[in-house]
Amino acid sequence: MTSRPTTPEEVAGLVKANPHVLPRAGGTKPALSTPREGITSLDLSGLNGVLEYDPGEFTFTALAGTPVSDVRALLAEHGQQMPFDPPLAERGATLGGTVAAGVSGPGRYRYGGVRDFILGVRFVDGEGTLVRGGGKVVKNAAGFDLPKLMVGSLGQFGVLVELTFKVFPKPEAYATLRREAKRLSEALDVIDKLYASPLDMEAFDLMPDGVGAHTVYVRLGGLARALPARLQRLSELIGAGDILEGHDDDALWNGAREFAWVPRPAALVKVPLTPARISPLEAALDRTATVRRYSAGGQVAWLAWPEPISSLESLLNDQKLSGLVLWSGAQTVTQPLIGARTGAAFFQRVKSALDPVKRFIEA
Repeated sequence: MTSRPTTPEEVAGLVKANPHVLPRAGGTKPALSTPREGITSLDLSGLNGVLEYDPGEFTFTALAGTPVSDVRALLAEHGQQMPFDPPLAERGATLGGTVAAGVSGPGRYRYGGVRDFILGVRFVDGEGTLVRGGGKVVKNAAGFDLPKLMVGSLGQFGVLVELTFKVFPKPEAYATLRREAKRLSEALDVIDKLYASPLDMEAFDLMPDGVGAHTVYVRLGGLARALPARLQRLSELIGAGDILEGHDDDALWNGAREFAWVPRPAALVKVPLTPARISPLEAALDRTATVRRYSAGGQVAWLAWPEPISSLESLLNDQKLSGLVLWSGAQTVTQPLIGARTGAAFFQRVKSALDPVKRFIEA
C-alpha cells in the first residue's frame, strides 16, 4: 500500500496508523525505497517546496520531497550551489532521499559531504511525533546533533519532512585535467602527489578502463582568468594531459554525479574506503567484469556490479569493507547494507530511542 501525504502532520498521522512504513520520493535509489510485503510506502513527493531562502545568509529550508534539481536552479539564480554535488538530480533525487542515503557527488573532495552542509532537520519518529533538531543558521551548536545523525540513516530512525542546508558561492569557471596512467601504481602516485600539494581542487576521480590503464580526472574551479596558470602548475605536478573546459567539463562531471557510466542492468554500490585500500580492492575486482569509479580523491568507490549481490558481499567481507546498494539491477535486494558492519551497538541505542516500536525497517 502507498500513501501520499502532503504535510508533515499527515506524515505523523500515517506513521501512527501503520505498523511498518518505508519513506520514498524520487525513487532514484530503488534498493533503498522499494517496500517489501506488509510495509506501507510513504510517498513524500507531495512534501515539495522551498520554505525559506536567504541568499545573504547562504541558507535555505525546504520540505524533504523537494527535487534537488529545483533547489539547484533556485540557487543558480543567485550564483550559489550545494557544493557536495547531490547525485542523481536529473533523475529526480530529492533532498530527503539524498540525506537519508548519505550520498554526495564529486564536490565532496574539496567541500565535504552532505553531513557538512546540513544545519537542521524536522522528522517524524517511530511514535508518530514531529521532532526538530538543529537550526536555520550556520552558527548553531546547541543540543544533540540530530541533523548529522539522520545523514545515511536510511529511514531507520525517522521520516524526514523538512531540511535546512548551508550553501556556498559557485565558482565563475571550471576546467579539468585528464591524466592517463598506464598502471595502477602510476595512478596512485598521482593521487599521492595531489594530496601532498597546496593546489585547491574542486574534485578528483580515478577510473580504471578495465584493461590495466587508469584515468585521473582533476577539476579546478575559480576565476576564469586564473585557471590557465593553475592548470599549468597542475600539469607540472602530475604530468601533462588533456584539458577539458566549458561543455566538455560540465558533461564529464554531470555524467559522474548522474552515474551515466554505469551499464544496465548492473547494481550500483557505494563503498567507503581510503586511497590505501584501492590497490587490494582493485586486485579483487580485476577478476570480475565490474565497471568502477573512485571518487572524492579515493574516499569512495562506486561499483557497477554485474553479478549476484551475495558474491559482492563475500568480496567486501574479505576486504573488510562495507557497501550500500542503491540500485539492485535485475536482482531483488532485501538488505541494502552489505559487507562488514560497524557501530551496531550505537545504532541500536539510537534506534531504541527514536523508534522503540520498530516501525522503521532495519537495513
